Order: sequence, then C-alpha cells, then structure tokens
Amino acid sequence: MSEIKSDQAYPNAELGMRLASTREEIAAAANAAGRNPEEITLIAVTKFHPVAVLDSLYALGVRDFGENRHPESRDKANHLHERHQDARLHFIGQLQRNKARQVGRYADCIQSIDREELVAALATLERDSQEPLDVTIQLSLDGDTSRGGVPLADAEGLAEQIAATPTLRLRGVMAVAPISADPDAAFAEVREVSTRIQTVVPGADWISTGMSHDFRSAISQGATHLRIGAAITGLRPDRP
Repeated sequence: MSEIKSDQAYPNAELGMRLASTREEIAAAANAAGRNPEEITLIAVTKFHPVAVLDSLYALGVRDFGENRHPESRDKANHLHERHQDARLHFIGQLQRNKARQVGRYADCIQSIDREELVAALATLERDSQEPLDVTIQLSLDGDTSRGGVPLADAEGLAEQIAATPTLRLRGVMAVAPISADPDAAFAEVREVSTRIQTVVPGADWISTGMSHDFRSAISQGATHLRIGAAITGLRPDRP
C-alpha cells in the first residue's frame, strides 16, 4: 500500500472542508426530497488512498468506509478494526468466487452479491463474529452483467437464496447508474426492485445508490446509503 504521508497529500483542513461541503449537500438534497438527512449513511470510498486518510475521516465523524479491491480492502479493514471498533468496511467491488470467503472474513458488509455462486461460496463462511455477514444484492440496470450486477428479473430469486443462507443477512440492494442513463429514472428503477425484495425479506430496506456525481438524484429516489469518493477525498492517487 502507498506510503504517502497524510500531512503532505491530504491536509486535514482540505479534507474537512470537502467532507463538510458534501454533508451540507446531502442535507440539502434530503430536505428538498422531504427526507431526514440522519436516515442517510455516508460511505467514504478511499480507493488507493493510504490508511492515514481513514484515520482523518474517522476523526471527522465518518464511520463507514468503502473499498473495491482485495487485498487493499483487507489491509484497510484490519487497520480500522484494530484502531476504531465502531468503524465499518463495505466491500463494493466485483467479487470473484475464489476470493469470496477471504473478503467475507474481514468485511463488515459485501455490497456486490450478484450471482448464486457467491452465495454458495459464502454459505460455508467462518467469521470471528457469530453474527451473519451483511450483504446487499448488486443490480444490473443496463443488463450488462460483465460490469457486475444481477439482471433485475433475477433479483428476487437471488434474495430467496440469500435468505436461506444462515451465514448471510440480506440488507437491501446496491446499484450504479449507467453512464448514459438518466439517473432519476435509473434510481427509481432501483427503488421499485427494492420494494419487491422486501416482500421476500422484510426489513431488507437498504438502497445503496449514488456516488460523487449523482448522489443528489439518488437521495431524491430513496437512497439510504451513498458511496462517495472524490467529492470527499479529492483526486485519487495512482494505483500503488
């Protein structure tokens, strides 16, 4: 992992200002949608940034962090769990079957469950915690599953399989709006699928949508979790 020093690349003042600005925009979008900003969880995505940035964000009140690459996510999860007991690491990237149990042992939540073979792999998961692993179903909004996500028509079937797996706890759905799509329409579709999923697993009400460029639209369509990177951390470093 990169050894960039946080006081050189990530001045706390700049990080704090970006985070404060993002929080203000989240609150404004929530209020405009008639929602309570406190019901929305901000997940800070820190891909390629050093662990010092996680410490700085934690000091600024962030408790949820997102990563999409193993083993970088493993190293950051270990760092968070050793130093900050109430911090949570969300794995948000495409997941390979042969890495599923590795990720499942350290992540607090895997947001990218999109096929039955991942559920089968995680069915034999052993964790230090006795609690099931939180997961969300990643939806494919354009039908191109090569970029991750289950076809919308198959989402309920996957929810049923997760619900029948004692090692897992389905929390809701996750999606990325296609680049060419209208985000309002895309996220409205996610909201509709979320409603269907909750008929299978009552209480699986997470809607993880919205990133730096479209989180305002996501909030208007019911997002409960936002995955925001550059708007908070600034330009991403080169891949280490």
